[in-house]
Amino acid sequence: MIPDQLQSFFWDIRIADFDPKKYPDYTIARILELGNPEAVSWLQQNFTEEEITRVLRLERRLSAKSANYWALIYRISAEEVAALN
Repeated sequence: MIPDQLQSFFWDIRIADFDPKKYPDYTIARILELGNPEAVSWLQQNFTEEEITRVLRLERRLSAKSANYWALIYRISAEEVAALN
């Protein structure tokens, strides 16, 4: 479940029915795009680095600013990041 302090990042869904493990791409992308340090910490505790980098490589809806930032953090070349191509 999504912790109370992170629910504001998921304003567009019924949070009571939402299981982040069933929708990892949506959850990861939302936190990568909008999350604060607390949200990112939760993300890294609940999803593997492989899951996060897979979303970063495939998710085209990330902003260029967020995609570039996370590519640097996870040491992925810009050519591998969907939102930057």
